Amino acid sequence: LSEMKSAAPALTYAMIIGGHGMGWIPVYPTYPTNARAISASSPFKNYWEYDGEFDTRYFGGTTTKYQTDITSLAKGITMAGIKKMEYILFDNCYMSSIEVAYELRNVTNYLIASPTEIMAYGMPYAIVGEYLFGKTNYKAVCDGFSAFYSTYDEAPYGTLAVTDCSELASTASLMREINSRYTFDTAQLNSLQRMDGYEPPIFYDYGDYVAHLCTDEQLLLQFEEQLNRTIPYKTSTKQFYTKSKGAIPIDTYSGVTTSDPSTNQKVINDKTKTSWYAATH
Repeated sequence: LSEMKSAAPALTYAMIIGGHGMGWIPVYPTYPTNARAISASSPFKNYWEYDGEFDTRYFGGTTTKYQTDITSLAKGITMAGIKKMEYILFDNCYMSSIEVAYELRNVTNYLIASPTEIMAYGMPYAIVGEYLFGKTNYKAVCDGFSAFYSTYDEAPYGTLAVTDCSELASTASLMREINSRYTFDTAQLNSLQRMDGYEPPIFYDYGDYVAHLCTDEQLLLQFEEQLNRTIPYKTSTKQFYTKSKGAIPIDTYSGVTTSDPSTNQKVINDKTKTSWYAATH
């Protein structure tokens, strides 16, 4: 990033990252690449290890040698002396996560990402590229993405959302109040909108989770209004695709996920170490 600044000085920067994505999940030891380190009683397969009908988006990053924590990305941007990116666009899977967005809130104004696996074709730059330069048109990016994937004959599955990071502090404050008053009933887990193909799920729809958690109608309405400010633009097809399970229906969609209710043993301890968890519990 420092070399980029030197080679191409500018008043404003944005960043597009194309590669394997796994949300907020830390590199190691959550996902050991050494098979002997994985419990034989509960073997874990990453989504790219499945032989699905279609490929989803990643290149590189399938071993810890080439993986990077979100915290490291945020630190790198800060160390390079870049006050804030205009946006960070993740052209890879599972990166529209409230945990990811909160970690990056101080280094970017907006986040453009998919809450699910994204098809191998990735972002349709021929359609949306013009909206990513100059004065970014976030609505047009979502509209262009939707226009492409809703008619993509090979694999018509796609989800995308834009997060306004300036709204995350207010979202976290409201979430902290909700968590102080309510505890999630794990008996409702199967009723939540899953956003991945893992068993048990790692990523759930954030809006749907809070709707099941909070029973105060006024507080929930306040949350929904805040969430609409935090995620001003979003789009999805009627289903999303996973390499492990194929197509999964989308009944509820807020554009962003959370791992807060997840009981998956691979993340249950690490999720409590995120900045989001610390700010909201």
